[in-house]
Amino acid sequence: MSTIKRLKILLGALILSAGPSLMADEGPLRIVTEELPPYNMTRQGQITGFSTEVIQAVLSRIGMQGHFQSMPWARAYDIALSNENVLIYSIARIPEREQRFKWVGVIAPSRWGLFSLKSRNLSFTQLNDAQRYQIATVNGDVGQQYLQSKGFEMGRNLQSSNTHEQNYLKLRSGRVDLWIANEVMARYLVRQGGEDPAKVIESVYPVKELDLGEGLYMAFGVKTADVLVKRFQDGLAAIHADGTYAALVKKWLQ
Repeated sequence: MSTIKRLKILLGALILSAGPSLMADEGPLRIVTEELPPYNMTRQGQITGFSTEVIQAVLSRIGMQGHFQSMPWARAYDIALSNENVLIYSIARIPEREQRFKWVGVIAPSRWGLFSLKSRNLSFTQLNDAQRYQIATVNGDVGQQYLQSKGFEMGRNLQSSNTHEQNYLKLRSGRVDLWIANEVMARYLVRQGGEDPAKVIESVYPVKELDLGEGLYMAFGVKTADVLVKRFQDGLAAIHADGTYAALVKKWLQ
């Protein structure tokens, strides 16, 4: 190995091992998310969930601390987009967002659909057929953005809330006909209400265009230095390699 190549490797190692001070402000890294159970959610005043524990495992692996904040998605998105050294999760990687973020990696599986109450017996084969129904969305999230890009409109056939829990209650009470949601999360919320998802809700239209990028991601805004993004990518790879990620899947999703 040449002397120049050795020096390049040594320099790279020094940068990665230099600690959080080179890659984030003093103190814990700011981490923002929304209420999206079972991925990220607040229980007894603490932010927990599958994706949260994945992030925590990565932080532990790379020797950093994080300050987690849960808030409406539109606000979390804007904060991560506009500031450096802010991590956001669990975020869908869609073409409209591709150049706006630096993508660390997939942290959770995801499958989207339009859900209705099983008792309604709704059925359609074209997305445009859903235009005649009232659909619950979360303000600023990927489901709402997708439907708006397809010609759906707020106040006409879209009703926005700050959380998916609110949307499920709207669906359950008959205030909306459909709910655009991640399937894992939708079924979790039904179970949390003491009911069997297989008997209460059904996916009447799979939104396959949102199932891009193999799942939900963690990401930084483009103002964040590449060295910090790389540190998190290495940490994510490490918890996959040592079995930590698989153990969290078993705990939360199986």
